[in-house]
Amino acid sequence: MPFKASELILNPDGSIYHLNLLPENVSETIILVGDPDRVDQVSQYFDSIEFKKRKREFHTQTGTYKNKRITVISTGIGTDNIDIVLNELDALMNIDFSKKEIKENLTSLDIVRIGTSGSIQEHIPVDSFVISKQAIGFDNLLTFYDCKGLELLKDVSESFMQHTKWSKDKSKPYVIGCDTSLFERLKSHETIDGFTGTNVGFYGPQGRILRLSIEDRDLNSKLATFKHKGLSITNLEMETSAIYGLSKLLNHKAVSMNAIIANRATGQFSNNPKETISRLIRYTLDKLTEN
Repeated sequence: MPFKASELILNPDGSIYHLNLLPENVSETIILVGDPDRVDQVSQYFDSIEFKKRKREFHTQTGTYKNKRITVISTGIGTDNIDIVLNELDALMNIDFSKKEIKENLTSLDIVRIGTSGSIQEHIPVDSFVISKQAIGFDNLLTFYDCKGLELLKDVSESFMQHTKWSKDKSKPYVIGCDTSLFERLKSHETIDGFTGTNVGFYGPQGRILRLSIEDRDLNSKLATFKHKGLSITNLEMETSAIYGLSKLLNHKAVSMNAIIANRATGQFSNNPKETISRLIRYTLDKLTEN
């Protein structure tokens, strides 16, 4: 049964609705960044660039690095945007736009997030790299999908809710792992294994107080002191859990690489965050192209 026009939305040129891309515009290796300006920061290292497109916050460039074809896309901030980007990337690969039907042979993507993050542990210094082995999502995105076949670490989430006295008025946290093969490919002595918290906002959800009071002023200290079977939450950001959840549901491989530009425990902020993210970009590109 072909998809209805209201469900698989295509632009007049046949491109997917939000990203404004055609299937031939993207590679099977995808780098996701939040900031549209960071796309140029990645592609400056490409040997060549074959394609550029910009629509809304979604800036896309495809090129080659050491003979490997790579696409870099900006997602903007938050798990709601990840829902758009992951579903549309999958559609570009696995839906026949002419027939508006799912292809018989499906393609699995390698998806790597390169983003900034703040650590909540004193021993994780500013300007270090955290590779997210697991993520705990404080968003509710996955509740809208059929996740019965998804391997969620429910014992960890239950332990977390008990430790933090998690409010019943908030969405229930979920814990999910990265793709282990991609993780092993990208980790090294230069990275710190991470258990990353994905928040639904930058201020209140991450314990920042400006003019608004927050529901739990002690949440960050509860996050930092949580321990379960060797797991401690290392850092906070706003996309990883959704990338991991949707990637696993769609049978793609995903890993999140975090440039630590702030330490919430010590109050430090990087003196040169742009250089830290540039180092992480170069590191990730080289790891993706190692034999």
